[in-house]
Amino acid sequence: MSSMIAAVAGLGAFSATAALGTASVGATLYGASQTAGAARDAANIQAASAQKGIDAQTAANSDLKALLAPYTSAGYGSLQHQQDLLGLNGNDAQLGAINSIKQSSQFDQLNRTGQDAILQNASATGGLRGGNTQAALAQFSPALLNSLISDQYTKLGGITSIGQNAAAGTGNAGMQSANSVSALLAQQGRANAGGILGQAQAFNGAINTGANLIGRYGGSSGWGGLGSNNNNYGIGGDGNYGMSPELVQGDNTGWSNFYE
Repeated sequence: MSSMIAAVAGLGAFSATAALGTASVGATLYGASQTAGAARDAANIQAASAQKGIDAQTAANSDLKALLAPYTSAGYGSLQHQQDLLGLNGNDAQLGAINSIKQSSQFDQLNRTGQDAILQNASATGGLRGGNTQAALAQFSPALLNSLISDQYTKLGGITSIGQNAAAGTGNAGMQSANSVSALLAQQGRANAGGILGQAQAFNGAINTGANLIGRYGGSSGWGGLGSNNNNYGIGGDGNYGMSPELVQGDNTGWSNFYE
Protein backbone atom coordinates (compact mmCIF):
# COMPACT_ATOMS: atom_id res chain seq x y z
CA MET A 1 0.00 0.00 0.00
CA SER A 2 2.82 2.40 0.81
CA SER A 3 4.27 1.68 -2.60
CA MET A 4 0.91 2.57 -4.20
CA ILE A 5 0.76 5.85 -2.29
CA ALA A 6 4.30 6.66 -3.37
CA ALA A 7 3.41 5.94 -6.97
CA VAL A 8 0.34 8.14 -6.89
CA ALA A 9 2.29 10.90 -5.17
CA GLY A 10 4.98 10.66 -7.82
CA LEU A 11 2.48 10.95 -10.64
CA GLY A 12 0.82 13.90 -8.92
CA ALA A 13 4.12 15.65 -8.47
CA PHE A 14 4.93 15.10 -12.12
CA SER A 15 1.55 16.51 -13.24
CA ALA A 16 1.82 19.58 -11.01
CA THR A 17 5.36 20.31 -12.12
CA ALA A 18 4.45 19.84 -15.77
CA ALA A 19 1.49 22.17 -15.40
CA LEU A 20 3.66 24.79 -13.72
CA GLY A 21 6.28 24.51 -16.42
CA THR A 22 3.69 24.79 -19.19
CA ALA A 23 2.14 27.83 -17.52
CA SER A 24 5.54 29.46 -17.15
CA VAL A 25 6.42 28.89 -20.80
CA GLY A 26 3.00 30.16 -21.87
CA ALA A 27 3.37 33.28 -19.73
CA THR A 28 6.81 33.89 -21.21
CA LEU A 29 5.51 33.62 -24.76
CA TYR A 30 2.55 35.87 -23.96
CA GLY A 31 4.86 38.46 -22.43
CA ALA A 32 7.09 38.28 -25.47
CA SER A 33 4.12 38.83 -27.73
CA GLN A 34 3.04 41.85 -25.71
CA THR A 35 6.56 43.27 -25.71
CA ALA A 36 6.91 42.73 -29.44
CA GLY A 37 3.55 44.37 -30.03
CA ALA A 38 4.53 47.36 -27.90
CA ALA A 39 7.80 47.70 -29.80
CA ARG A 40 5.93 47.57 -33.10
CA ASP A 41 3.35 50.13 -31.94
CA ALA A 42 6.04 52.48 -30.64
CA ALA A 43 7.93 52.22 -33.92
CA ASN A 44 4.75 52.92 -35.89
CA ILE A 45 4.02 56.00 -33.78
CA GLN A 46 7.54 57.34 -34.27
CA ALA A 47 7.45 56.61 -37.99
CA ALA A 48 4.04 58.28 -38.35
CA SER A 49 5.28 61.33 -36.45
CA ALA A 50 8.30 61.57 -38.73
CA GLN A 51 6.03 61.26 -41.77
CA LYS A 52 3.90 64.14 -40.51
CA GLY A 53 7.06 66.21 -40.24
CA ILE A 54 8.02 65.27 -43.79
CA ASP A 55 4.57 66.19 -45.08
CA ALA A 56 4.69 69.53 -43.24
CA GLN A 57 8.15 70.34 -44.62
CA THR A 58 7.08 69.43 -48.14
CA ALA A 59 3.92 71.52 -47.91
CA ALA A 60 5.77 74.53 -46.49
CA ASN A 61 8.38 74.33 -49.23
CA SER A 62 5.69 74.11 -51.89
CA ASP A 63 3.89 77.14 -50.42
CA LEU A 64 7.10 79.16 -50.39
CA LYS A 65 7.84 78.25 -54.00
CA ALA A 66 4.35 79.36 -54.99
CA LEU A 67 4.78 82.69 -53.16
CA LEU A 68 8.17 83.42 -54.74
CA ALA A 69 7.33 82.11 -58.21
CA PRO A 70 6.04 85.48 -59.58
CA TYR A 71 9.21 87.26 -58.47
CA THR A 72 11.42 84.54 -59.87
CA SER A 73 9.54 84.63 -63.17
CA ALA A 74 9.71 88.42 -63.35
CA GLY A 75 13.42 88.36 -62.65
CA TYR A 76 14.02 85.83 -65.40
CA GLY A 77 12.05 87.90 -67.90
CA SER A 78 13.88 91.07 -66.85
CA LEU A 79 17.24 89.38 -67.31
CA GLN A 80 16.23 88.37 -70.83
CA HIS A 81 15.38 92.00 -71.67
CA GLN A 82 18.71 93.19 -70.31
CA GLN A 83 20.49 90.66 -72.47
CA ASP A 84 18.46 91.85 -75.47
CA LEU A 85 19.51 95.46 -74.89
CA LEU A 86 23.14 94.39 -74.63
CA GLY A 87 22.92 92.33 -77.82
CA LEU A 88 23.68 89.08 -75.98
CA ASN A 89 20.70 87.39 -77.61
CA GLY A 90 21.56 88.46 -81.14
CA ASN A 91 21.27 91.60 -83.31
CA ASP A 92 17.59 91.11 -84.07
CA ALA A 93 16.73 90.88 -80.40
CA GLN A 94 18.77 94.00 -79.65
CA LEU A 95 17.15 95.97 -82.48
CA GLY A 96 13.72 94.88 -81.33
CA ALA A 97 14.44 95.99 -77.73
CA ILE A 98 15.67 99.42 -78.88
CA ASN A 99 12.76 99.96 -81.26
CA SER A 100 10.39 99.01 -78.47
CA ILE A 101 11.74 101.93 -76.43
CA LYS A 102 11.84 104.27 -79.43
CA GLN A 103 8.22 103.56 -80.30
CA SER A 104 6.97 103.83 -76.75
CA SER A 105 4.62 106.59 -75.68
CA GLN A 106 7.20 107.70 -73.12
CA PHE A 107 9.81 108.40 -75.80
CA ASP A 108 7.27 110.12 -78.04
CA GLN A 109 6.06 112.42 -75.27
CA LEU A 110 9.52 113.32 -73.99
CA ASN A 111 10.87 113.86 -77.51
CA ARG A 112 8.04 116.18 -78.46
CA THR A 113 8.30 118.13 -75.21
CA GLY A 114 12.07 118.50 -75.56
CA GLN A 115 11.94 119.67 -79.15
CA ASP A 116 9.23 122.19 -78.33
CA ALA A 117 11.39 123.57 -75.55
CA ILE A 118 14.35 123.96 -77.93
CA LEU A 119 12.20 125.78 -80.49
CA GLN A 120 10.66 128.07 -77.92
CA ASN A 121 14.07 129.01 -76.60
CA ALA A 122 15.37 129.68 -80.10
CA SER A 123 12.34 131.82 -80.91
CA ALA A 124 12.81 133.87 -77.78
CA THR A 125 16.45 134.55 -78.62
CA GLY A 126 15.89 135.17 -82.30
CA GLY A 127 17.86 132.12 -83.40
CA LEU A 128 15.01 130.02 -84.67
CA ARG A 129 16.63 129.59 -88.07
CA GLY A 130 20.16 129.37 -86.74
CA GLY A 131 22.46 126.40 -87.12
CA ASN A 132 22.71 125.84 -83.38
CA THR A 133 19.00 125.29 -83.16
CA GLN A 134 18.99 122.74 -85.95
CA ALA A 135 21.94 120.92 -84.41
CA ALA A 136 20.22 120.81 -81.02
CA LEU A 137 17.10 119.38 -82.58
CA ALA A 138 19.09 116.75 -84.46
CA GLN A 139 21.00 115.66 -81.35
CA PHE A 140 18.11 115.67 -78.98
CA SER A 141 16.26 112.54 -80.14
CA PRO A 142 19.32 110.19 -80.19
CA ALA A 143 20.44 111.50 -76.81
CA LEU A 144 16.96 110.96 -75.39
CA LEU A 145 16.83 107.41 -76.79
CA ASN A 146 20.23 106.57 -75.32
CA SER A 147 19.15 107.96 -71.95
CA LEU A 148 15.98 105.91 -72.00
CA ILE A 149 17.91 102.76 -72.91
CA SER A 150 20.24 103.26 -69.93
CA ASP A 151 17.30 104.04 -67.67
CA GLN A 152 15.44 100.96 -68.90
CA TYR A 153 18.48 98.76 -68.31
CA THR A 154 18.85 100.07 -64.75
CA LYS A 155 15.19 99.51 -63.95
CA LEU A 156 15.35 96.03 -65.40
CA GLY A 157 18.38 95.39 -63.21
CA GLY A 158 16.28 96.09 -60.12
CA ILE A 159 13.68 93.55 -61.17
CA THR A 160 16.40 91.05 -62.03
CA SER A 161 17.85 91.45 -58.55
CA ILE A 162 14.44 90.82 -57.01
CA GLY A 163 14.11 87.66 -59.08
CA GLN A 164 17.63 86.60 -58.17
CA ASN A 165 16.90 87.01 -54.48
CA ALA A 166 13.63 85.13 -54.86
CA ALA A 167 15.40 82.29 -56.66
CA ALA A 168 18.10 82.20 -53.99
CA GLY A 169 15.44 82.17 -51.28
CA THR A 170 13.67 79.32 -53.02
CA GLY A 171 16.91 77.42 -53.33
CA ASN A 172 17.89 77.96 -49.71
CA ALA A 173 14.44 76.96 -48.52
CA GLY A 174 14.64 73.87 -50.69
CA MET A 175 18.01 72.91 -49.23
CA GLN A 176 16.80 73.43 -45.68
CA SER A 177 13.67 71.44 -46.42
CA ALA A 178 15.75 68.66 -47.98
CA ASN A 179 17.99 68.53 -44.91
CA SER A 180 14.98 68.42 -42.60
CA VAL A 181 13.28 65.75 -44.68
CA SER A 182 16.50 63.71 -44.79
CA ALA A 183 16.77 63.88 -41.01
CA LEU A 184 13.14 62.86 -40.62
CA LEU A 185 13.57 60.00 -43.08
CA ALA A 186 16.56 58.80 -41.10
CA GLN A 187 14.50 59.07 -37.91
CA GLN A 188 11.70 57.15 -39.59
CA GLY A 189 14.14 54.46 -40.69
CA ARG A 190 15.61 54.14 -37.22
CA ALA A 191 12.12 53.86 -35.74
CA ASN A 192 11.12 51.09 -38.14
CA ALA A 193 14.41 49.28 -37.65
CA GLY A 194 14.12 49.65 -33.89
CA GLY A 195 10.63 48.18 -33.98
CA ILE A 196 11.81 45.18 -35.96
CA LEU A 197 14.79 44.66 -33.67
CA GLY A 198 12.60 45.08 -30.60
CA GLN A 199 10.23 42.38 -31.83
CA ALA A 200 13.11 40.08 -32.70
CA GLN A 201 14.74 40.60 -29.30
CA ALA A 202 11.45 39.98 -27.51
CA PHE A 203 10.86 36.69 -29.31
CA ASN A 204 14.49 35.61 -28.99
CA GLY A 205 14.35 36.33 -25.27
CA ALA A 206 11.14 34.34 -25.00
CA ILE A 207 12.67 31.38 -26.81
CA ASN A 208 15.73 31.41 -24.57
CA THR A 209 13.65 31.79 -21.42
CA GLY A 210 11.27 29.08 -22.54
CA ALA A 211 14.16 26.73 -23.22
CA ASN A 212 15.58 27.43 -19.77
CA LEU A 213 12.21 26.81 -18.14
CA ILE A 214 11.76 23.55 -19.99
CA GLY A 215 15.21 22.47 -18.90
CA ARG A 216 14.53 23.48 -15.31
CA TYR A 217 11.13 21.86 -14.94
CA GLY A 218 12.10 18.94 -17.14
CA GLY A 219 14.98 18.08 -14.84
CA SER A 220 12.78 18.08 -11.76
CA SER A 221 9.69 16.43 -13.23
CA GLY A 222 11.09 13.76 -15.43
CA TRP A 223 10.80 15.64 -18.80
CA GLY A 224 14.54 15.44 -19.16
CA GLY A 225 14.40 11.73 -19.99
CA LEU A 226 11.92 12.06 -22.83
CA GLY A 227 13.04 9.86 -25.66
CA SER A 228 15.26 7.51 -23.56
CA ASN A 229 15.73 3.97 -24.83
CA ASN A 230 14.83 2.18 -21.59
CA ASN A 231 11.42 1.22 -23.02
CA ASN A 232 9.86 2.76 -19.91
CA TYR A 233 7.87 5.30 -21.98
CA GLY A 234 10.86 7.64 -21.65
CA ILE A 235 9.45 9.60 -18.73
CA GLY A 236 12.05 10.46 -16.15
CA GLY A 237 15.68 9.51 -16.30
CA ASP A 238 14.76 6.00 -15.18
CA GLY A 239 11.38 5.91 -16.92
CA ASN A 240 9.39 5.24 -13.75
CA TYR A 241 6.71 7.93 -14.15
CA GLY A 242 8.22 9.68 -11.15
CA MET A 243 7.58 6.64 -8.90
CA SER A 244 9.92 5.25 -6.27
CA PRO A 245 12.59 2.84 -7.57
CA GLU A 246 11.49 -0.02 -5.30
CA LEU A 247 8.21 -0.30 -7.23
CA VAL A 248 10.04 -1.09 -10.42
CA GLN A 249 11.02 -4.73 -10.45
CA GLY A 250 10.84 -7.44 -13.05
CA ASP A 251 9.44 -5.99 -16.28
CA ASN A 252 10.03 -2.53 -17.74
CA THR A 253 6.54 -1.14 -17.21
CA GLY A 254 7.22 -0.34 -13.58
CA TRP A 255 4.07 -2.17 -12.49
CA SER A 256 5.32 -5.77 -11.87
CA ASN A 257 5.20 -5.53 -8.09
CA PHE A 258 2.20 -3.26 -7.94
CA TYR A 259 -0.22 -6.12 -7.48
CA GLU A 260 2.02 -8.29 -5.27
